Amino acid sequence: MPVPWFLLSLALGRSPVVFSLERLVEPQDTAYCSPGLSCHLWDGDTLCLPGSIVPVPGPVLVPTHLQTELVLRCHQETDCGICVRVAVHLAVHGHWEEPEDEETLGGAADQELEEPRNASLQAQVVLSFQAYPTTRCVLLEVQVPAALVQPGQSVGSVVFDCFEAALGGEMRIWSYTQPRYQKELNLTQQLPDCRGLEVRNSIQSCWALPWLDVSTYGDDVRLVLNVSEEQRFGLSLYWNQVQGSPKPWWNRNLTGPQTITLNHTDLVPCLCIQVWPLEPDSVRTDICPFKEDPRAHRNLWHAARLRLLSPRSWRLEAPCSLHAEAGLCWQALGGGPCQPLVPLLPWENVTVNEAREFPLLKGHPNLCVQVSSWEKLQLQECFWADSLGPLKDDVLLVETRRPHDSRSLCALEPSGCTSLPSRASTRAAHLGEQLLLDLQSGQCLQLWDDDLGALWACPMDKYIHKRWALVWLACLLFTAVLFLLLLLKKDHVKGWLRLLKQDVRSGAATTRGRATLLLYSADDAGFERLVGVLASALCQLPLRVAVDLWSRRELSAQGPLAWFHAQRLQTLQEGGMVVLLFSPGAVALCSEWLQDPAPAPGAHGPHDAFAASLSCVLPDFLQGRAPGRYVGACFDRLLHPDAVPALFRTVPVFSLPSQLPDFLGALQGPCARRPRRLGETVEQVSRALQQALDSCFQTPRAPGPGRTMGPEAGDQT
Repeated sequence: MPVPWFLLSLALGRSPVVFSLERLVEPQDTAYCSPGLSCHLWDGDTLCLPGSIVPVPGPVLVPTHLQTELVLRCHQETDCGICVRVAVHLAVHGHWEEPEDEETLGGAADQELEEPRNASLQAQVVLSFQAYPTTRCVLLEVQVPAALVQPGQSVGSVVFDCFEAALGGEMRIWSYTQPRYQKELNLTQQLPDCRGLEVRNSIQSCWALPWLDVSTYGDDVRLVLNVSEEQRFGLSLYWNQVQGSPKPWWNRNLTGPQTITLNHTDLVPCLCIQVWPLEPDSVRTDICPFKEDPRAHRNLWHAARLRLLSPRSWRLEAPCSLHAEAGLCWQALGGGPCQPLVPLLPWENVTVNEAREFPLLKGHPNLCVQVSSWEKLQLQECFWADSLGPLKDDVLLVETRRPHDSRSLCALEPSGCTSLPSRASTRAAHLGEQLLLDLQSGQCLQLWDDDLGALWACPMDKYIHKRWALVWLACLLFTAVLFLLLLLKKDHVKGWLRLLKQDVRSGAATTRGRATLLLYSADDAGFERLVGVLASALCQLPLRVAVDLWSRRELSAQGPLAWFHAQRLQTLQEGGMVVLLFSPGAVALCSEWLQDPAPAPGAHGPHDAFAASLSCVLPDFLQGRAPGRYVGACFDRLLHPDAVPALFRTVPVFSLPSQLPDFLGALQGPCARRPRRLGETVEQVSRALQQALDSCFQTPRAPGPGRTMGPEAGDQT
C-alpha cells in the first residue's frame, strides 16, 4: 500500500492550511478610516500616473505600510468571487518651516505661523492594483485633524473594499500620494487557489477543479488525481527555471481519475505540476512539491554537466538553478587532489545555463574546472585533456606581483607553493635554478597574465631524463660486459641468446606500450572530439597512440601522405597496430577510392590524413597483408559495422563502446600482459566514450559537404 507523503494544495505547497473568508454583500467599492480621520472614495477609477517626486512644503501625509486581506464578494449564496481588501497606514512626513529672522518679523510672523499649524492635513492617496486580467487605480481623500498632526508620527489608516481578483494568480499593489513626496510603496503577493480556501461551494470556477494528492510508493512517486470518470483535464509537468520561461517536460490531456507514477530519478527541485479542467477560461493551478526533497537535490547534481563551448568559454548545464561556485585548478600528473589557483583566480558564483569566459591566455591539459556547492565539491572537468592530449608532467609556476615592480615566484606542488629558489626537499626546489632559467629563456608556456600576477607551465620531462641518464648508462655497461662474457661460450649459449633476444624485444615493447596509429576522416568537430576522447583513453593503457589530431604542426610541415607513411612504417616495424576508425565520411571516401583510385588533388582538407593514407592502406588489403596489422572500429549509433565496405571487413571491425573489451584485446596483442583491473579499465573507457557520444548527438551538427552525420548515417551507406 502506498504510504502518504503529504497532501498538497496546488498553490499552498507544503502548508495545506484552509482559510475561512469574510463575506461582503455590498456590490460597490467602499472606504473607511481609523477613528479620528475622515476619508472619501472618489467615484470611478482614476488614471495611474504617479508623476515625479516633488519637494515637501511642510508636514504632509504619506503612506508607510500596506496590508491586505482576502474577502468574498457575493452576488448570491453560490456566486462569489475573491476580493482583496487593502489597508494603507499613514504618517506625517516633514516639518514646519521656521522664519529666517524671528526678531525682525516679531509678533506678526508668530501669528502667521500658528494659523497653518492649527489647520488639518489633507492628502489624496492613490491605490494601484494589478492582477491578470485586472488593472485598476482608485483615489482616496483623507483628512487628519490638527490635534493628530505630529511630524514623524503615525496617524492611522484608511481601508479600501475591495479589488476583485482571480484565484491562483499574482497581484501587485502600489500606493502613493498626489502630488508624490516619496517613492511609492509596493506589495506583491500570490493568491491562493480553490483548495486553500473554504470556498469550493461558493465559487463556481472551483466546482470542476481536479484535486491532486502526492504520495510515495517505494522509490517511486505517485500523482493521484481524484476527479469524476467523465471529467477531462490537462496535466503538465515542467521545470520552473529562474532564468527564462518554464521548460515543458510532459503534457497530456486525460480523463479522470488518473494515477501517474514518476521514477525517483526524475525528481528535481524545480519540477512543478500544473493541472486544469479542459473548459473555457478554466483556472490553472500549479504546485512545486519537490523543492526541499533531498533526493531531488541529489538528482539535480547528477544531471548537471560542464560543457566546453569554445577554447575560452564554458557553461554549467542543469535543469534547475543551483547555488554553486566555480574555479580553475591544476591537476598534477602523479594524481592527488586538483589544487585551486587562489588567490590569483578566486572562486566565482555560477549561473546555470549561462556561458562564462576563462580568464586565460591559452589552455593546458592539466587545467581543470571545479564546481562546488556549500563548500562541497560536486563536479570537476578537465576540458582540454581531450583536445590537447593527456596530462603532462609540467610544473605550474605562480608569479605574484607587488607594488614597486617587485615580484615573487613559487612552484605549485601537492605540499603547497614552494618558493623559488628554495632549500626545501621537493622536486621543484631541487630544480629551482633550472626552472627560473627556463622561464627567462621563454621555454615555459604563459597561461594567464594580470596586474596581480601570472601563471606559467614549465615542462619537467627533460630533467627526469637527465636524472636517469647515468642509471641507464650503468645498465648498458653492465649488459655489454655480460654479453662479452657470454660470447666466450657462444657454442653453448647460441640458442639461448636467440631466445633471450626475442624476449628482450618483446619485453621492451610491452614496457613502452604497443604502438597504435589511429586513422579517421575529419567529418566534423564533434567527431574529432570523439576521436580525441578515444585517443586519450587509450593512452591510459600500455599503448603509445599516434593520431594526426595531436600532430598538426608535423602534418602541415610534412604533408598528410608523408606523415602517414612515416607513422605507418614505424608502427608496423615495431609490431604495432593500425586502427581504421570508420565514420559516414570515411565510408564515402573508401567508396570513392574503390571506384576511382586517383581522386583529384585538393579534393580533401589539408589535414585529412585518412584520404591521403588510402593509397597505402588499400594495397595491404588487396594483397592480403592486412590481417594481424590492421583492425577496424566504428561508434555505436553513428555507423553500423555492416556499412563498412566488404574489402575492409577482412580484418575485425569492432563497434564501440559495446565491443570495447575485444577491441582492447586486439590492440594489446596476445603476448601483452593484461592489466590486473582490466574490467575497471574497460568500464572507465566505456563511460568516457558514452559521454562523448551523448554530447556528440546533443550538440547541433554541421557536417561538411557531401558528408552525413547522425544516428541514421549507417542506414544510408
